[in-house]
Amino acid sequence: MKKEMVLGPNYGQYSGQKLYELLSEETLKQRVREIGKLISKDYSDKTPVFIGVLNGSFIFFSDLLREIDIDGEVDFIKIWSYADETKTSGSVKLIKDVSCNISCRDVIVVEDIVDSGISMKYLKNRFEDSNARSVRFVALLIKESTKIDFTLDYIGFTIPDKFVVGYGLDLAQKLRNLKSIYAFK
Repeated sequence: MKKEMVLGPNYGQYSGQKLYELLSEETLKQRVREIGKLISKDYSDKTPVFIGVLNGSFIFFSDLLREIDIDGEVDFIKIWSYADETKTSGSVKLIKDVSCNISCRDVIVVEDIVDSGISMKYLKNRFEDSNARSVRFVALLIKESTKIDFTLDYIGFTIPDKFVVGYGLDLAQKLRNLKSIYAFK
């Protein structure tokens, strides 16, 4: 049976709304293990730079790194693309850039969710323009309606076009700490 929760009064205009468990903690753990094994196999003779996209990917990123048994560097990039708490603005703003040199390096970008695809396209261009040897993408979630003109290399789950929270994903910086991923009804 799927778990449900109701948002309390601390959630402003969203208080009283019901959420249901879309992906359980165990389901997430299993898929993260599988992706970690795939990356380890694909990069067994390389030392890639893993770049986590902040803030949403931080839990997935750390869990994924613990499942990878090859060496690699870690860095972060922070971008912003939301006009409000639940809708994309249609443009991307760079908040924090990577600090390592990625020229002639294998880069693996780790993202929490691909919604419109605007952020992923921005990141692809950003890292290719930096002369990376290769750029591959890991996304925990991709929405069914997402349209991008390149392939994501590792995808955790394809989900319905619902707003989701938990496991690092937020609603106005809240609900990131949930161990499962929940969707609004």
